[in-house]
Amino acid sequence: MSRAYNFYAGPSTLPLPVLEDAAAEFVEYQGKGLSLIETSHRSKEYDAVHTGAVSLVKELMGLSDDYHVLFLGGGATMQFSMVPMNLLSGGKTCDFTLTGTWAKKAYADTQKLGSANVLFDGKDQSYASLPEPASLNVNSDAAYLHMTSNETVGGLQWQSWPETGDVPIVCDMSSDIMSRPVPVEKFGLIYAGAQKNLGPAGAALVIIRQDVLDGCSDDLTAYMSYKVHAAKDGLYNTPPVFTVYMIKKVLEWVKAQGGVEAAQARAIERANVIYGAINDSGGFYTCPVADGCRSIMNLVWRLPNEDLEKKFVAEAAANMMPGLKGHRIVGGCRASMYNAMPIEGAKALADFMGEFAKTNG
Repeated sequence: MSRAYNFYAGPSTLPLPVLEDAAAEFVEYQGKGLSLIETSHRSKEYDAVHTGAVSLVKELMGLSDDYHVLFLGGGATMQFSMVPMNLLSGGKTCDFTLTGTWAKKAYADTQKLGSANVLFDGKDQSYASLPEPASLNVNSDAAYLHMTSNETVGGLQWQSWPETGDVPIVCDMSSDIMSRPVPVEKFGLIYAGAQKNLGPAGAALVIIRQDVLDGCSDDLTAYMSYKVHAAKDGLYNTPPVFTVYMIKKVLEWVKAQGGVEAAQARAIERANVIYGAINDSGGFYTCPVADGCRSIMNLVWRLPNEDLEKKFVAEAAANMMPGLKGHRIVGGCRASMYNAMPIEGAKALADFMGEFAKTNG
């Protein structure tokens, strides 16, 4: 079998050893005569998987015992509703940074459920730059500041975080979680869809600090309540068993590769290869994102015209490099290079970019 270099934004590439290990266990798990995905979520086999995944999240992210780790259905999009439903009860307000597609989606849902103040809107810059974190004037009475750490569509990423005093940061880290160390003490709640850096689609990872949990609403239906899920250690109902099983395997792989510090070093190396190819193209490729906030997970660029972009994407796919078409909202090209992308993938893409520019420039 010849493995492609998978540049899809999500569901995205997974580590080959994880896929092979899961394939070996898929039909029969640990000699039990059945698959884990056929096994009760109340069984000791699944309990070991679930608690193991929780422990690995805490270890890799350096979480204290003040944080609860939950695996919930609905992906990050469900969290666009759950966050304000839980944290904005009693007429509370929150602050927002509108940095691109996903931040705007979270804001739109929040507006239907509570009050949100916009501290930054990148619309005038076509969502291609970010402000200095120190310039964000967070309201002292805000229930939280919502941020999107990495905009998958626009290809920009916060490189540092604001000082918010007693106001917790709530952050959508769907596309860069576990790719770099973060100062977790700044965050009251972190959420991330699984299908980029953690595993297959089907779950959202939610990390919530105890003081934020204590302030959540008591008047919600059961599934929408963080308090209900935390009280049952994330097992209030049947969890997304297979996704959690795969997340555990991916996190074991991340740990074996050196943890998030090593993941960051590899991400920077990959990104430098592609940004180098853009910079060395003599203007054939251009990145619309401002220096200093370019993503190391989702790298975007344009070619001289859309016909060349279509040709580039098609020829790359024919050369076993699928997934390079930019999001339909913005067009262009995009390489999503999550933790499981080997450096060889970035180098192969850079070589292809060089040859394509010579042939078509």
